[in-house]
Amino acid sequence: MDTKVKKKRELDWKQDQEESFKGYNPEALDHTKDLRIKAIELTDDYTRIDFIYRSSDYYVNGGWIAMEALSYISPVGSGRKYYLLKAINIPLAPMKHYFKRSGELHTYSLIFPALPKSTRQIDIIEKMAPGTYFNFFNVNFSSWMNVVHPAFDGVCKN
Repeated sequence: MDTKVKKKRELDWKQDQEESFKGYNPEALDHTKDLRIKAIELTDDYTRIDFIYRSSDYYVNGGWIAMEALSYISPVGSGRKYYLLKAINIPLAPMKHYFKRSGELHTYSLIFPALPKSTRQIDIIEKMAPGTYFNFFNVNFSSWMNVVHPAFDGVCKN
């Protein structure tokens, strides 16, 4: 019996890296921080940023979180803003996610338009205003790990 199997096109490592990038932040393993960037994924279609948040010890029930609908990312030095397309596992303000207890871990992801392939450093801005907004400046992901660290398995499901 003669069977014909079509072999899928294989990409070499460099070509695969040029088409997409997913970097895992080694600092996400620092459990002393309440808000951490877990990973950044760049594709031709979108930019996805995964976060880990630990609810506040200040409130008995841990308080709440929400994301501003006009959140954006910006390649450092460009002045160009790429606005939020979708929030996964975090509500958009004025809606809120209420925690059940302090110290509770919560993962969420934000989806933005695709960034230029040459981008390696961004600002992540929820809102530029006084308050406790989730803003990160000069996030350089060019040297992040390209494989998942085993410690992420039990903490992050996204």
